[in-house]
Amino acid sequence: MDALENGVAVITGAAGGLGRALARQCAARGMRLVLSDLDGPALAEAAEALPAPVDRLAAPADVSRAEEVEALAERAYRRFGRVDLLFNNAGVGLAKPVAETTSNDWRWVLGVNLWGVIHGIAAFLHRMEAQGGESRIVNTASAAGFLSEPFMGAYSVSKHAVVVLSETLRKELAARSSPVGVTILCPAFFPTGITDSERVRPPELASPGGLSAEAAAAQARLEKAVRSGRLGADDVARLALEAAAAREPYVFTHRRIRLAIEERMREVLEACPLPPQR
Repeated sequence: MDALENGVAVITGAAGGLGRALARQCAARGMRLVLSDLDGPALAEAAEALPAPVDRLAAPADVSRAEEVEALAERAYRRFGRVDLLFNNAGVGLAKPVAETTSNDWRWVLGVNLWGVIHGIAAFLHRMEAQGGESRIVNTASAAGFLSEPFMGAYSVSKHAVVVLSETLRKELAARSSPVGVTILCPAFFPTGITDSERVRPPELASPGGLSAEAAAAQARLEKAVRSGRLGADDVARLALEAAAAREPYVFTHRRIRLAIEERMREVLEACPLPPQR
């Protein structure tokens, strides 16, 4: 995609972690940027930290709200007239047993991780198809979108849904020869602030009561795994951009995760009867 050198990228969840790294990587390629995040002050700081020549727009938005993502799209097109790369990247994390996951937990995690992607597609896709030229949507899923690990129920449900949504969209767009492509970003653990997601949880979606010992232990294990990741956010962002440029349908940033995915799929295939031989 030639647009990686001089196009326009929209990045949600851009105030920190992977989103901020994506902004740095896009800026290094000379792209113009629309950066969005729920945390307005952190977003302003992240935008200010980019090199001075980069043409950027910081536009706070809550991706769980359709009207705010629609407003983000309007601002992006009013400023730049097109979008070449859309990174539906905003996400939150939660480690809890399913039995302890409250209705508010589900609403919060699915609202950001899944509905944020749905709203991004709804607000940008028709504009991207109408603008002319090739463009691409990159949806941040996770290796968790192919696994079913204990204590990660809400998070994994959201990421499985993002994978299926993205695969379905890609097939539909290809069937009508759309100029818009889809890449699914599937990293494993790497150091980000996702384990500190509670700081941006809306008060109306607070989860009553404290964590059980089991949930607290799950949270501690998640924090350790995230801190211990060998790849950094810039590594993951670079791989995501390379995959988008190469029009790849998936990007798995951590090679060893294949073993866990193979184990899960082996169980599925062993339980699925073979068709009768003729």
